[in-house]
Amino acid sequence: MSKKILLINPWIHDFAAYDFWIKPLGLLYLGGLLRQNNHRIYFIDCLDAYHPDAIPRPSRHVYGRGKFFRQIIEKPKSLTMIPKNYCRYGITPEIFRRELKNHQDMDIILVTSMMSYWYPGVFEAITIIKEELPHVPVVLGGKYATLCHEHAVTHSGADYIIAGAGENQILDLLKKLFNEDILLTPDEKNLDSYPYPAFDLIRKIVQLPLMTSRGCPYHCSYCASHLLNGEFRRRDPIKVSEEIEYWQKKHGVINFCFYDDALLINPDEMIVPLLKEIKKRGLSCQFHCPNGLHLREITEPLCTLLYRSGFKTIRFGFETSDFKKQVETGGKVKNEELRFAISNLKKAGYKTNDIGIYLLCGMPGQKAREIVESVEFVRQCGAKPVLAEYSPIPGTEMWQNAVACSSFDIQNEPLYHNNSLLPCQNNDFSFDVYRNLKKKIKNNERINRLE
Repeated sequence: MSKKILLINPWIHDFAAYDFWIKPLGLLYLGGLLRQNNHRIYFIDCLDAYHPDAIPRPSRHVYGRGKFFRQIIEKPKSLTMIPKNYCRYGITPEIFRRELKNHQDMDIILVTSMMSYWYPGVFEAITIIKEELPHVPVVLGGKYATLCHEHAVTHSGADYIIAGAGENQILDLLKKLFNEDILLTPDEKNLDSYPYPAFDLIRKIVQLPLMTSRGCPYHCSYCASHLLNGEFRRRDPIKVSEEIEYWQKKHGVINFCFYDDALLINPDEMIVPLLKEIKKRGLSCQFHCPNGLHLREITEPLCTLLYRSGFKTIRFGFETSDFKKQVETGGKVKNEELRFAISNLKKAGYKTNDIGIYLLCGMPGQKAREIVESVEFVRQCGAKPVLAEYSPIPGTEMWQNAVACSSFDIQNEPLYHNNSLLPCQNNDFSFDVYRNLKKKIKNNERINRLE
């Protein structure tokens, strides 16, 4: 006998949030798998920008990104010293309660989580669920539940907390709680054995995310990819093109975004055959890569292929032009490789403002001069520098350095992981210096001094 299962994507509570093609991909993959196991799946998206009761409707870009509906709310006590408005992004609690009242007969509720410092939105959702549906068990999974597992167990209010990949764990839990037979178990080493995500549950499909891999071939000291996904695994590019064709023909989707930093690694294994197959099938798409792609293998033919295939939004991870820091953080890319990649992108037709290069700022012990030099190097290469504020992540190689240098209690309070705080700022790279630097970058001013 199948169960009724409610999936919930909770709110974001933060000082700022913008929808750069955010979708709860893992949760919707889980929904697809549970359907294949004969369960009935329902979905409430607290970040639904198209909910008919969310008025005024936030502005959206034709590509599918845009603003969230937001409400200013009281700051957590830990953040009262920050002179900014703290907001709930997404639908109102009143709308959420009405949605829950329509799902009184659920057997179990699955709640996901994203950034560790967004947990207040998760907690608020769970609190309301417990008030409206007190008889229904709640399971919490996702990034926060994985990276801050003990904190989630102690404070979240969920009945079950799942760390890591949730697919097989959820199936086992359903068998334990309800004696439900497992009809389909995906092979974790074969990503094409997973059913498609339950994207049809989304109210209005303007864009969709694509998974081409899990994990990462690199092991950067600031990144949690290996903690969340284990070893690097890739899908068959032909299978990915089949999925793109499916969503385009069934729902008319044109805009797709890739969440995979490693999309361009070993291009002949993934991106080249994928794009050639898309062309062969006569599909017309626009692609967006808001994550920091690896650029070591950006050749001129590959850049031409990306440009002609409709890659509209491209961002690359560079982090720093300082050679010593490059080695310390994982050796992902060198200066000459960035210069070579940007040159090839320009030859293919991309303009300076099309090529966003992420630079990490606020890393433990980082000096202002290093960041300034990195900004100027990216400009000299002909691309657009984009500051990415460092967020300390438990379990990463850089974590202990962050704990040692941060003035915040980042070990015990995930709110202090928030990159808006610059948790590892120092006397040389203070918040005032950062703010001045960001202003100069925005105005495209040359940076000679930061006072």
